[in-house]
Amino acid sequence: MTRLWGVRPRWRTDVLGDFFCPGCGGDRNYRRQHGRRWLRLLGTPVLPLGPVIGSVQCTGCHGRFGVESLEQPTCVRLGGMLRDAQYTIALALLAAGGTAHRAAREAACTAVREAGFEDCGEAQVLAALAALSGLGGELHDAHDVGAPSGRRLGESSGLAVELHAVLEPLAPHLAHQGRERLLLQGAAIALADGRYLPQEREALAAVGRCLDLPQARVGALLEAATRAPY
Repeated sequence: MTRLWGVRPRWRTDVLGDFFCPGCGGDRNYRRQHGRRWLRLLGTPVLPLGPVIGSVQCTGCHGRFGVESLEQPTCVRLGGMLRDAQYTIALALLAAGGTAHRAAREAACTAVREAGFEDCGEAQVLAALAALSGLGGELHDAHDVGAPSGRRLGESSGLAVELHAVLEPLAPHLAHQGRERLLLQGAAIALADGRYLPQEREALAAVGRCLDLPQARVGALLEAATRAPY
């Protein structure tokens, strides 16, 4: 039987977009909506009763969620953030250790390609490093004429800023193991040409802070990395 009366919201759409739907477990389209409760008689709204809290409705499962669900990055966006993180860490460690050793350059380039930049070769990596670290053209010919022995991250202000900008927004969305794996990828680049340099340890410590890893855990991971085969 049809109910004679009831109270239901009436929704209006403000914004359309893409989000990670908690109900579907994947990327979907959404409607961000605001609404007002209405007293309905035989299904027809007759009397407004007041506003309701804005919400997000998935166009796939039609589930309704709080607007805070938009803070979770989509799978596509998260993949892009992760690629940028691996790329930036590789540049930071290469800057800290210097580009004199072929093994370090190759390790950094391999990490960049594995991150998803398949067409990014050594020339592109060195050009990006020069632009961010303020070394101008020094790095392009570093492996031919004798490279700088490495810089402290604080001197490479572009890379320091980039680490914070790229890693800190990513950290809350990664499991603890994922954050540790990013740190260990940086450690592998630092160790490719031998033991850690002081500036490489500083760069890795900065990576750990940006990823919200405890200092003691960062130290333990870096020590364990010296015994791992690469």
